Amino acid sequence: MLALFHRKRVIPTVATAPTAAANSKELMRPESAATLLASPRRKKLLEHIWQRTSLSRKQFAALYLVPLERYAELVQHFPASESHHHAYPGGMLDHGLETVAYALKLRQSHLLPSGATPEDQAAQAEAWTAATAYAALLHDIGKVAVDLLVEQADGSTWHPWHGPLQQRYRFRYRPEREYRLHSAASGLLYNHLLDNSALDWLSDYPALWSALLYVLAGRYEHAGVLGELVTHADRASVSQALGGDPTKALAVPKHALQRKLLAGLRYLLKEEFKLNQPGPSDGWLTDDALWLVSKTVADKLRAHLLSQGIEGIPSSNTAVFDVLQDHGIVQATPDGKAIWRATVSSSSGWSNPFTFLKMSPSLIWEPANRPAPFEGSVETEPMVENAPQTTLVNETPEVDSAITTVPQPSTETIDNLLNLLGTPEPDTIAPTEEAIVPEDSVHHQDAPPLDAISSEKGAFDMTIAPSGQHFVEWLQQAIQSHTLIINDAKALVHTVNDTVYLVSPGIFQRYVQEHPQITTFAKQDHLAAWQWVQKRFEKLQLHRKQDNGLNIWTCEVTGPRKSRRLHGYLLKDSSSLFVDSPLNNPYLTLINE
Repeated sequence: MLALFHRKRVIPTVATAPTAAANSKELMRPESAATLLASPRRKKLLEHIWQRTSLSRKQFAALYLVPLERYAELVQHFPASESHHHAYPGGMLDHGLETVAYALKLRQSHLLPSGATPEDQAAQAEAWTAATAYAALLHDIGKVAVDLLVEQADGSTWHPWHGPLQQRYRFRYRPEREYRLHSAASGLLYNHLLDNSALDWLSDYPALWSALLYVLAGRYEHAGVLGELVTHADRASVSQALGGDPTKALAVPKHALQRKLLAGLRYLLKEEFKLNQPGPSDGWLTDDALWLVSKTVADKLRAHLLSQGIEGIPSSNTAVFDVLQDHGIVQATPDGKAIWRATVSSSSGWSNPFTFLKMSPSLIWEPANRPAPFEGSVETEPMVENAPQTTLVNETPEVDSAITTVPQPSTETIDNLLNLLGTPEPDTIAPTEEAIVPEDSVHHQDAPPLDAISSEKGAFDMTIAPSGQHFVEWLQQAIQSHTLIINDAKALVHTVNDTVYLVSPGIFQRYVQEHPQITTFAKQDHLAAWQWVQKRFEKLQLHRKQDNGLNIWTCEVTGPRKSRRLHGYLLKDSSSLFVDSPLNNPYLTLINE
């Protein structure tokens, strides 16, 4: 399929730099895509875009880089506006790249198409990612057709449907231009950037295809989630250019998060949860309510969403309960709390108390597909006033990983745009060496042996003991599927000194969040779950040690206004984790302490 996306193109050869003028009076030489995209800043934006796809370099070149190059050749050094945002030579190219990067960052927080089965979402994932990038790239392309008057060296007028400029040119803004006409004009040009095979591919998905056509026609109100992604990404780029805070524009709408949470719950109820058992179960369905065991819901919902590459899920179960209540998914108790206390009794005589989340069955099932109700009873009990909402009988006490949910940094300059997209944030810095498990405790004789694992899709099988090797295979799968983003603002994995740097303890905490059952094994060794994983990783001896024998390396993070430090592990060999090794993170410097 991907071979169909290659097409030979004639690229004009050029040499000189553009004249810096918003309305050019001097003739400028057209540049090749390679020259236009060669600046360090644009290279970094292209790297960010690649990191947010799940493709090899070769596949990325076919699906993404070719349209980006054609876009660059078409917009050349045109500004994005005359006196508003990106109103400088090359502003339209910068705005296009920024919008794509922002849109793909937002895309990671969505399971698309909304409401589809997990199997369909997985099958269509790359198509929706590509459509998001194309919609973002092309959202302003019509400006070249209707806002600008471009004169070539021979006196003729250039129109973008003629293809890339071949002669020297100058341009000015049309004084009579209509502000919103450029949205309607996009349809003139998008087939100049996208191959027929790409359009054929996307047209096979009706919901995606209609949303993409609506965006390209400027009818964002009919484009659903795709329209939201492009709108928010566009606002973020504009806000950045005007000195504002793009993080506000990147904030995920409340209803978008609600869709993700509901999609996750529907998947769990279909594929994983045991319902209506006459004994211990994950939940019970009565005539008027769905009762789900609170800790089970929080742990498994978090693990599922993280495995789908959805970030920003609270690490505290109490916070998860609050989010579900805030989004109207769970019903509140009479005193306004999320947690209910109830006793389940089956017809066989079994009975036990639990803490529950109460939901309306209509949120999960259509009436015709609703399972039969439980042949027993769920009797609520009054909550003790001011009592902590903890787990009860047959529930494992919660051990939460202390990962801080970090706000995005404020951005004020062009450099801060790249910081937002790809620099580790100060508050994600790991504890100092004293907080890391000492090496002399790593190889104690009582440590359980490494066991066989299930590596199918990184699955965690509780019939097989977890191990350090399973952590490494999970890490490999998560990086290659891009559910773990590298070199990003909140990344737990970076490329430093031509190898991989794992932020500790964050990377081990993330693994535990996706595999909460590890808590049971860690309790046997009287350790926090992330420490249990960390110790087994160290026993594999895949990491480099400092000359003084310490396991932990320090990296200095240099931002636009201040510097901070990260602590973590440096791998001996990174080849098994990447199909194509990315460039080193330019914001991180290894410090040998």
